[in-house]
Amino acid sequence: MEERKFIKLKKEEYGIKEYIKRDLGKGKISKLDIEYTPVGEKIIILTSKPGLIIGRRGEKIEELTSFLKTKFKLENPHIEIREIENPLFDAQLVADEIAMSLEKMGNLKFKVVAYKKLQEIIRAGALGCELRLSGKLPSERAKSWRFSEGYLKKAGEPSKEINRAQAVALTKTGIIGIKVAIMTPYAKIYDRINVDDAMKATIKQRLNNRLDAVEEVKEEKTEKKIRKKKEEKASSVLEETENSKDAAETEKKEKPRARKPRKKKEKSKEEAKENAEEIKEEAN
Repeated sequence: MEERKFIKLKKEEYGIKEYIKRDLGKGKISKLDIEYTPVGEKIIILTSKPGLIIGRRGEKIEELTSFLKTKFKLENPHIEIREIENPLFDAQLVADEIAMSLEKMGNLKFKVVAYKKLQEIIRAGALGCELRLSGKLPSERAKSWRFSEGYLKKAGEPSKEINRAQAVALTKTGIIGIKVAIMTPYAKIYDRINVDDAMKATIKQRLNNRLDAVEEVKEEKTEKKIRKKKEEKASSVLEETENSKDAAETEKKEKPRARKPRKKKEKSKEEAKENAEEIKEEAN
């Protein structure tokens, strides 16, 4: 019994949503939610054109509330309208606009319509967008066309952030299906890195620190080379001096000592004195 009640409730919700969308027109409503409160039913309408839905002095809303009370037997329906700030980031509004333009211009100019809308979405700041048009485009044979630009996640957690929607265009050749997928700039991408001015400053600082460290290492290496050269020169000079000393010592050892020449004059004088003294002694 509970399952039947649940199915019945969902059918009623679907009927209310379809009626409101049909009554207000294509391309005006993005999303419609129904909340049940103790006071009554709260119908939330997300739209980019709130003035067209409200009407003059709220005439359209009053008509809607009265019709919902009578046909769908709602006790106290309360309609709340919320405005969409950027309609180009809403996939349902974009799909409805493409469908309306195809119905007006025809299926021959589908490429012009698709590329124009794609460029508008990317210029607005979206990270990525994908449009799929399937049907009798442009010939009688059915075919699917894909128009994409930017970055669009297909799998994983970030793919849940993508806004998807579908729409149908009724043309002379037949029905054309439209699928839209938009990745807004507010989507949470876990592997994305935002490069701000602060990050740039930190990167520059780190690079400068690394360059300074490299320069210091280079200076240390040059100083070490200079020291090594000086030490090598000093050691070579010491070796030369030691070798020269050793050579001089060996030469001294090998050569015999030269005797000093005696002074003949001094010896002759001494001999003369001695002879004179001997003669005196003999005379005495």
